[in-house]
Amino acid sequence: MSVHEISDQFVDDYAAAEPVLATYLGVVGYDDQLTDYSPEGHAARAAIQRRALNEMEGANPTDDSERVAKAVFLERISNEYAIHDAGLDIASLNTIASPVQELREVFDMMPTDTPEQWETIATRMSRVPAALDGVRASLLAAAEAGRVSALRQVTKVAEQADYWAGMSGRTGYFEQLAAGADRTEGVSDSLKEKLRNAARQAQEAYAELAGFLRAELAPKAPSKDAVGEEDYRLWSRYFLGADLDPREAYEWGWEEFFRVEREAKEVANRIKSGATLAEAAAALDADDRYKIRGQKQFEEWMQNLSDEALSALSGTHFEISDRIRALECKIAPPGGHVGAYYTAPSEDFSRPGRMWWSVPADKEEFSTWREVTTVYHEGAPGHHLQIATAVQEQSLNRFQRLLASTSGHAEGWALYAERLMRELGFLEDDGNLLGMLDAHLFRAARVIVDIGMHLELEIPAGTGFHEGERWTPELGLEFMLTRTITDPDHVHDEIDRYLGWPGQAPAYKLGERLWLQAREDARRRQGESFDLKDFHTKALRLGGMGLATLKEQLAALD
Repeated sequence: MSVHEISDQFVDDYAAAEPVLATYLGVVGYDDQLTDYSPEGHAARAAIQRRALNEMEGANPTDDSERVAKAVFLERISNEYAIHDAGLDIASLNTIASPVQELREVFDMMPTDTPEQWETIATRMSRVPAALDGVRASLLAAAEAGRVSALRQVTKVAEQADYWAGMSGRTGYFEQLAAGADRTEGVSDSLKEKLRNAARQAQEAYAELAGFLRAELAPKAPSKDAVGEEDYRLWSRYFLGADLDPREAYEWGWEEFFRVEREAKEVANRIKSGATLAEAAAALDADDRYKIRGQKQFEEWMQNLSDEALSALSGTHFEISDRIRALECKIAPPGGHVGAYYTAPSEDFSRPGRMWWSVPADKEEFSTWREVTTVYHEGAPGHHLQIATAVQEQSLNRFQRLLASTSGHAEGWALYAERLMRELGFLEDDGNLLGMLDAHLFRAARVIVDIGMHLELEIPAGTGFHEGERWTPELGLEFMLTRTITDPDHVHDEIDRYLGWPGQAPAYKLGERLWLQAREDARRRQGESFDLKDFHTKALRLGGMGLATLKEQLAALD
């Protein structure tokens, strides 16, 4: 088979073996099924990866497109397989991106407009208990092999499971989902009863999982959060698609932090003469011009801002098709990690790209100055424009369009997109500009704190923060709370995220660094003929890939 044929076949084979992922990708035919998260299920998917790697290694590219596609595939799947080979897949448990969250969040991706769609949901929901049994079996197998997530992750995920099970005094997630059938015309009483039964069973399974995590896994969990350098390098290579020199990145993170901090202080002084960052933030939080009250009103605000950005950018700074201009903005169901995230459109765009905002269930007041830049990050010209462009790019094979993205590539572009919107004149208001600068300050702090905590590095002299001490989670939290002006609710969740998802948080700034360097390299090569719109168009049409491959491909753009 050719490189493209092997890539396309892999998408079919892998979607069949991982139905949850298939739904996220918009690959049809698997929405009534759930992924087998047992050790046997993980082994079956690893076998698909190994077979495809062997086939790809033996394939001879016939042109440049296949040469690039082969490099993209080998980088991505070899790193996926390395995670399995190290036993990290069956041990996966964290507060943001592990099977426990995937099994709940996949239902957000499913349509609920017809009785047939509700029937599919009922069938899939009835399979949640078996899927969670698989999760439990893998966690136990990993524990026997000496791999257990830190106690912090076990405890926090148990709390999430309780919330979705309805154990926190609120209606459980699945009961709320099933109740939506009452608002759909044509849903029979028998189907409604089937949904209610499936919802009850799913919530009981999540409650049982919470009990298992506390009673059986927590006693085996290490109290130490740091994963150490060996695992950190492995995870970092997975998220970046490139080898990381953690100490170089740590030093650069400090340099970037101080650079952004200096500029943020200048803007803070313009907002309120002599103000610190925290004082300027307080002034903006008290300013009614930036206040929105009510989650529904906040959802409408982000939809309007997203629509305005797509309209303004289309045809001027980017080529944006009508299908890509359809972006939905939604408040996410509560109980998960706080923050914004993006989900891609389906292959045929019947399901649009979506920007989700996960907020505390009781949060009713929002300061928009903090969040304008986040809309650009998650929507356009950020994640949505980049990922949806790849999905519709027919010159790429299905693997490149659907499965090749990395955090370094995607999050790096999204952070670059925030900076780009400033360059294009969309952040001239000092309040919104300070929000963008704090977002970048926050991401620079992530480089420092994530690497520092997991490798337990020393805090250097001249930083003005616990100089000479070694990083701990407590110092990481203190640093994020005192040296950035990000919402404290978000900060507390973020520390748990870094500790359970090692190597992912630095991908934003490290990826942005590469995008900026590549743009300036292209500008130098092309001189007066350099066209920013053309650079962006060609770069986005490359699709997803690791940073090492991306660096080569961007250097080849003419």
